[in-house]
Parts: sequence; C-alpha cells; structure tokens
Amino acid sequence: MLEPILLQLQNPNTQWVLLGTMLLGITSGVVGSFTLLRKQSLIGDAMAHAALPGVCIAFLLYGSKSLLWFLIGAAIAALISSFIIQVIINHSRIKEDSALGIIISVFFGFGIVLLTYIQHNGSGNQSGLDDFIFGQAASMVAADVQLITIISLIILVITTIFYKEFKLLTFDPQFAKGLGIPVSFFNGLLLLLIVCSVVIGLQTVGVILMAAMLITPAISARYWTDKLSHMIIISGLIGGLSGVAGTLLSTIMKGMATGPLIIIAATFMFLISLIFAPNRGLLAKALKQLSLRKKTSVDQVFLSIYDIAEGGTLRGIKDEAILKKRNVPLRLFQYSKNELNKKGFIQKEANNTWMLTDKGIEAGYELVLQQRLFEMYLMHEMEFAHLDLKTRDDLNLQHISKDTKEHLLKLLRTHNRSPLLIPRSASVRNRRLMV
Repeated sequence: MLEPILLQLQNPNTQWVLLGTMLLGITSGVVGSFTLLRKQSLIGDAMAHAALPGVCIAFLLYGSKSLLWFLIGAAIAALISSFIIQVIINHSRIKEDSALGIIISVFFGFGIVLLTYIQHNGSGNQSGLDDFIFGQAASMVAADVQLITIISLIILVITTIFYKEFKLLTFDPQFAKGLGIPVSFFNGLLLLLIVCSVVIGLQTVGVILMAAMLITPAISARYWTDKLSHMIIISGLIGGLSGVAGTLLSTIMKGMATGPLIIIAATFMFLISLIFAPNRGLLAKALKQLSLRKKTSVDQVFLSIYDIAEGGTLRGIKDEAILKKRNVPLRLFQYSKNELNKKGFIQKEANNTWMLTDKGIEAGYELVLQQRLFEMYLMHEMEFAHLDLKTRDDLNLQHISKDTKEHLLKLLRTHNRSPLLIPRSASVRNRRLMV
C-alpha cells in the first residue's frame, strides 16, 4: 500500500491537491473552533448551501468557469443568507434553528434550479458546477490551490491578530462591549472568516459536506483540552491530517471522491477523541465511574461494619449483617472486603466472619464522623451556604472555620448522630473527648 502512495505523491497534481486539502483542513479547524463555542454549528451548513446559487449566478455573469469568480459569488450569497437569517431572528418570532432551516432549504433549492437551467442551456457540462455539490478535489489545478492558499493564510493571519478579541467575544460579549470593543465589527469579521472558510472548501468537499469540515475537527479537539488556544491548534492539526488522509486514500481507492474520504477521516479522528481522550473520553469516564463505584462501595461496607460495631459487636461480624445495613452488589462487596482487609481495617476470623481492628476503629470513626457531618450539612444547607459542598469528600474539618465546625458538631449532637465511642483505641478515645 505504501508504494502506490509514494508513486502518486510524485504526481504534481496530487501534490497540489494535497496542499489544498491540508490548508483547507487547518483553516476549517481553526475557524470552526469559534463557530462551535459560539453555538453556531449550523451557520456553516447554511452558508455552504446558500453558496450554491452564488456560484451559479457568477457563472451566468462571467460565462465560463473561474474559481475566483465562483468564490466571490459564493461569498456574496453566503453573506446575504447570514444577513437574512439575522433579520428573520430579530424581526419575527421565528427561532434561530428554524431560520437556518428556511435559508438552507430556499437557497439550496434556488441553486438547484439555476444549476438545472445552466445545464439545459448546453454549457453546464463544461462548467463543472456539479463539483460544488459533492466536491471534486481532483479537478483543482495549481492556480486554484494558490488562490485557496492565499485565502487560507489571510484567514489564519487575521485570526492570530484578533485572537484576544475573538476569544472575549466568544465567551463574554457583554464584557467585551463594556470594554469598548466594537462587538458588531468583530462579529461581522468573524462571520466573514467563516464565509471564506466555507467557500474555499466548496470545490474540495462540496456544499453538502462543508459543514462537517468546519465542525468535526473542532468537536474532536474539544475532547482533548479546556483552553481555547490549545483547542484551536489541535483542531487545526486534526483538520489538516483529515485533509491529508482523505487525499491519500483517494489516490489508492479508484473512483472514490476526495471530499467524502476527508470527512470520513475527520469522523474517524472524532471517534478516537470520543473514546480515548484522557479526561472527557468515554473510556476515561468509564474508568472514573468504575473507580468511584469501587471507592463508594468500600466506604459503604466500612460504614456498615462500624455501625455494627457501635451496637457492641466487634468480632464475628457476618456478611449478611453487613449487607443488611447497606445493600452493595456482591462483586463490589467482595472487592470492598478485600480492600479493607489489605488496609488492616478488618481481619478475617473463623467461619468467614470479620473483626474490626484498632486501626479500623480509628479510620472508621473518622469516616463515620465525616459522613454524619455531611448529612447535617445537607439537612441544614441554607445555614452553610458559604461552604458550597458537592460531596462528602469536600468536607474537611481542617479547612473550615472554628464556628462552622462547632455548629456542625452541635447539630450532630442535637440529632443524636454523634459516632459512639468504641473502647478499643486510646487515640480514638482522646479524639472523641475533643468532639
């Protein structure tokens, strides 16, 4: 497989197409990051569909195929569509998603009508306008790629120069307005960058798939980082790699269009991100959830054992008695007992019973105290709003004020929920007297 790819790479046309798709992927990934975070994912789709009538009108006016004029026509049509969308949203009860749906349908339908008219006039076969629906990267020549390169570099330079303004506009437009930043100007500039990103990709991936080129790399990058700067870089890399991968695949898969293969490559990278991203991936979440379930089960079993010990039973604690206190799945129950045994909190006795050790008494007392204090917090949450605790582990007696601690302990005694002193350890006894 490697030899055919190397052979194709020696072809100048393949080299031009490879450069064009790579730049398109990088540009789409960078601009798509802002589109995604501004919750305007469908804007790219609307502009891509709206660009088709612009391409057709440009052909009718110019009379022959010219990528420059096609891009100008597509850009004008896309800008008009975005203006109409804003007018519909601001001056009617129609919501944004409905407005986008209307524009996509009307403009694309109008484009198909114009395309049919051109083809019936006998010049459509030579125009190559069909390439703008599904894309035809192989039809690009050196002049086309040079134009795409220039536009891509301009987009990247503008994004770099105004990165801080775009960032502030994305996350807090009201604050940006308060600082005196011309929000309307930068909104229009960002919209123009999105339009330019869309129109340079029409010949490569087409009207129908261009929205995926904008959004998929950005979504993939979002799984790997929480910082916008890192997200933009990762998104650009994923977009560029998708373009390269799709182009290389199309060179060895005869009859397969480059555009769809680019989107498939981007989707494959999205699936990798979705599953294997370190913090937000499905695998990482599954492992975290499993770890949390194990920790929770260990705590529940330990609390149950201590509850039994508070009743005066320190030895001969049976599994049935533990499970009766708190129901834990058998597999996790066995794991929890093994973990507590390894830590030296409990010891196994004859007849498969358990004994709470001195070390277990001390650790159990701390756990029960923390658990019951958290219960008091939940019961009287309005009185402790300043703590803002989410879980029991957030309650650290060493990090809260003396008055708050005393109030929690007072509530514990009022509700008769203070942990009972188990006379096995002097350290526990001293700590209990302090409480």
